[in-house]
Amino acid sequence: MANATTSMFEGVEHAPGAPKPDPIIVADGIIRSFGGLVAVDVDHFEVQRNSITALIGPNGAGKSTFFNLLTGFDKPQRGEWLFNGHSMRGTSPAKVARAGKVRTFQLTKALSGMTVMENLRLGAAQQKGENILRAFVKPLWKAQEEEITEKAVELLKKFKLYEKRDDFAGELSGGQRKLLEMARALMSEPEMIMLDEPMAGVNPALTESLLEHVMNLKAEGRTVLFVEHDMHMVRRISDWVVVMAEGKIIAEGPPDSVMQDTAVQDAYLGAHHDTDLSASLEEGTE
Repeated sequence: MANATTSMFEGVEHAPGAPKPDPIIVADGIIRSFGGLVAVDVDHFEVQRNSITALIGPNGAGKSTFFNLLTGFDKPQRGEWLFNGHSMRGTSPAKVARAGKVRTFQLTKALSGMTVMENLRLGAAQQKGENILRAFVKPLWKAQEEEITEKAVELLKKFKLYEKRDDFAGELSGGQRKLLEMARALMSEPEMIMLDEPMAGVNPALTESLLEHVMNLKAEGRTVLFVEHDMHMVRRISDWVVVMAEGKIIAEGPPDSVMQDTAVQDAYLGAHHDTDLSASLEEGTE
């Protein structure tokens, strides 16, 4: 992965808003304010295709708001962002997902009263049985539903949830719900997946499994953008790191380079540069 990553970002400037050789997302002039508080003020932002990019920053930096803006769950007062060269300004979350970009949430959105299998089936796109007229004519959608079920079984086995397929999602542990949400996101065959704090609340026993699945997303040709506070995870799997503070992007670059950036150290630790950044973050000084 190191050689591929080096080649992918060769010549890319280690600076906020740096242009990428093949960006899948391009955002310009994004402003989102709440009353007098400017939560996001991003001049330019790009995500390299088929890479794993981490979005980090101290609490209140605007990361989650920016995530919501890039997935249609919130709308900016100004600015525009493109996905695969197409404007997504004003696009609903459902249409963003249909365009090939899906997300997970810090607090999982698994439907607790439905089984694990039913949750996965819901993630499949363009289901014929969702049409009110076709729903009463089973032959029109039976074959597709069988294909969707086969795909769901494959993903459940891959994510080691197959034995839980008939359990209600609400009975799963926090880590298992994270796995379920990631598997459900993959049911629509997205080009890009955005993960909001995928390690939050996860039992250490499942951390390695989640890390492996995130890395496999890139190996499958997908693009990953994730928000995370666990600097060990960021260093381990990220190709590129983008740092936000007070709504702005203040640094970009490879993980080790970013951790040594003075602006990043200021944002996290003030003037206490003698303190190790990674250790401090892992101890909860996010």
